[in-house]
Amino acid sequence: MKILRSIWHWIDDRTGLSETIGPLARHLVPPGAKWAYVFGSGTLFCFILQVVTGVGLSLLYQPSSEGAYESLKFITDQAAFGRVLRGIHFFGASGMIILVGIHMIRVYITASYKYPREMSWISGVFLLFLTIIMGFTGQLLRWDSNGVWSSVVAAENLGRIPLVGTTLARLLIGGDTIGAQSLSRFFSFHVFLFPALIFMFVGFHLYLVFRNGISEPPKAGRPVDPKTYRKWYDDMLKREGVPFWPDAAWRDTMFGALVILAIVGLAVMIGPPALTQPPDPSIVNTSPAPDWYMLPIFALFALMPPQIESFVIFVGPIVAVLSLLALPFVSGKGERSPIRRPWAVFGVVCVVIFVGSLLVVGEIEPWSPRFKTKPLAQFVHYASPKLQRGTVLFYKKGCQYCHQIKGYGGLKGPNLSAIGRTWTANQLAVRIVNGGGEMPAYGGILTKTELADLVFFLQMQK
Repeated sequence: MKILRSIWHWIDDRTGLSETIGPLARHLVPPGAKWAYVFGSGTLFCFILQVVTGVGLSLLYQPSSEGAYESLKFITDQAAFGRVLRGIHFFGASGMIILVGIHMIRVYITASYKYPREMSWISGVFLLFLTIIMGFTGQLLRWDSNGVWSSVVAAENLGRIPLVGTTLARLLIGGDTIGAQSLSRFFSFHVFLFPALIFMFVGFHLYLVFRNGISEPPKAGRPVDPKTYRKWYDDMLKREGVPFWPDAAWRDTMFGALVILAIVGLAVMIGPPALTQPPDPSIVNTSPAPDWYMLPIFALFALMPPQIESFVIFVGPIVAVLSLLALPFVSGKGERSPIRRPWAVFGVVCVVIFVGSLLVVGEIEPWSPRFKTKPLAQFVHYASPKLQRGTVLFYKKGCQYCHQIKGYGGLKGPNLSAIGRTWTANQLAVRIVNGGGEMPAYGGILTKTELADLVFFLQMQK
């Protein structure tokens, strides 16, 4: 210990760390800033965890169209602790999105965005959207059919924006069609550009905390007056303030540790999302489903009338972003207590119910393909090699995402458990080759042998 203390004194003497960090760590905070204030630091813990696990994954991941999918399979199935590492990264992203959402709700309900913390709210809005974008760009890096076609759908929706849509779509995927350049671009977005922006905004966000202080818990009848607030706040801290370290920091540390333990536990017990099939560019008619945090948007567009989709795609994000950014300027002073702002609380409840309902609907509705369904061949075994090949093809070609057989598969299409009773081999072959309704045509991606095996497999379902 004496040697370590000497080393620390030497480093501190040359760098002045204690003189710089000490006052920051001991800055005064309001005495009532307790457990409701831990969600921001919890989000930061998740982000640090994402950086660490992301670096670990990048050591084995190959950002090329030829090697990305296989490298992820290697990480998941063969690399030491690879499955857990992927799981931590996935659940860490989910935790970060949940916590940043809760943090912003807490700030809104307590009106902590009011003077002089308007810029804290604005930087938080940017951090919210950057967090969601990070989740979206990470999905394509799996380079499976679901991740790739989810990005194609996003590019197609961007392309519907008037004037700049085509340019934005090309900027997103790196050209007119998705390909190797798209993976390279998303890798740069996910690993370099957006993390750098998050670091920048996090640093600015923390600077504003030191600059303007942590908002005190609101009290009914104590409105914010820009003319007197700063002096009142400084006087209150001198009378009642407590040092952030250790009086308040222990809650943030404990909550962050619990969040990390929960994420690691979920990663060990559940693991990362299963990879679907490698992307097949010949399948252009598909219905990919994004990860859960993008599912409410997916469900919203699936439910709304097609006639207004283009309008909502263009106007909706603009209205949402401008409304959030304008909030501290429209309501920058006055009452902060939720008791005196019942409409604010009611609005939050409505938004949470609306988003939660869209999430549930997007998860269970039959129009949502089941990309997480397990291959039928794992549960149903046939003695005939031809039937076995048909079982594998039924999953490999994506049929099982929309159709059920023996209780396994999706709900979007008809249940095929007894299709052999009513359809002839010729009828099955014609439908598979030509498609129909929302079913894509498979004639161009099946060999004659594969078509025969698939038809034979379906005929045996009686």
